[in-house]
Amino acid sequence: MAVKIRLARHGKKGYPFYHIVAADSRAPRDGKYIEKLGTYNPNTNPATINLNFEQALGWLLKGAQPTDTCRAILSYKGVMYKKHLMGGVAKGAFNETEAEARFNKWMEAKNGKIEAKNNKVASDARDAQKARLAAESKVNEDRAKAIAEKKAEEVAAAAKAAEEAAAAAAEEAPAADAETPAAE
Repeated sequence: MAVKIRLARHGKKGYPFYHIVAADSRAPRDGKYIEKLGTYNPNTNPATINLNFEQALGWLLKGAQPTDTCRAILSYKGVMYKKHLMGGVAKGAFNETEAEARFNKWMEAKNGKIEAKNNKVASDARDAQKARLAAESKVNEDRAKAIAEKKAEEVAAAAKAAEEAAAAAAEEAPAADAETPAAE
């Protein structure tokens, strides 16, 4: 029986969520599996990976073949590197303590990169929010200026209309005064 380490799709349409499983290569994608090794959620940024490291390493050492995507996930989590180091120990290239030291050094560097990416994503989100708020405040200021200008124009138009009405009333009043003595 050939064992594959692969993804089994779960989740709703358009929003996938995967289980990382060790399964018989003849079994269907979402069908029966031997053991669940972890989960993979590509919908978050960065993608969320929960993996049982020891189980995954055990299956690789037993000869399970990962699919391309699972190989990338296992490599990202360090399982493939650990398998590589275990092969070096088996061949006698170095001892187990040196292999463990190399692996820990690699994991520290990897965790630093992951932390840097998380910080960058968070700062980008904050910067985007600040930009949206600045754009919104600019639009609100422009809208307030337009409303103030419109009110100023209305006040000026009302003042002009009142002035014209007063001027018309002033013109009518002397004419009415002039006509009144003639009528007497």
